[in-house]
Amino acid sequence: MTNEWNIQSRAAACGSCARPFADRQPLHTLLFDEPPFLRRLDVCQECWQNQFSQGARDRKGFISHWQGLFEAPTPVAEPIQRDTAETLLRKLVALNDPRHAPAGYILAVMLERKRLLKVKEQTAHEGRRIIIYEQPGTGDVFTIPDPAPRLDQLEQIQQEVAHLLEHGLEPRPENQTATVSET
Repeated sequence: MTNEWNIQSRAAACGSCARPFADRQPLHTLLFDEPPFLRRLDVCQECWQNQFSQGARDRKGFISHWQGLFEAPTPVAEPIQRDTAETLLRKLVALNDPRHAPAGYILAVMLERKRLLKVKEQTAHEGRRIIIYEQPGTGDVFTIPDPAPRLDQLEQIQQEVAHLLEHGLEPRPENQTATVSET
């Protein structure tokens, strides 16, 4: 004989009246034997009293019952939020500070990979490649010079981007400033 498990998470709304549960709201969970599985039903206090509590002693229709509190799930934050990366890129472009050009380039590439920016054109100016991105939702255009970083500079640039995403444009201590020299 094999056991087949059908794991069911707690519902976000009452299975009877469909009203969403509030955080820390009492609820009742009923378990029904519906071969080949067991079915879980979470109901609010009002629906429990009106529909199910009468059969609680002899477990009419259900094989198990327990009471608990609904705990609203904590929102899961993306490690790098799209709006944060785009907002930071906008600030770096507005600053037009050559020290942040490598970080701006990496942010633009990240947003391109997430399909939040689209390459419209690539051109060269004074021997440097310039990438013209468009944000499709707003039509905003970003002109990003390619700093052509060397492989040995990538880790330093990644650290700078991570720092900027975490802390914004607040100044870093002198010994932690990431800059990429051109060769």
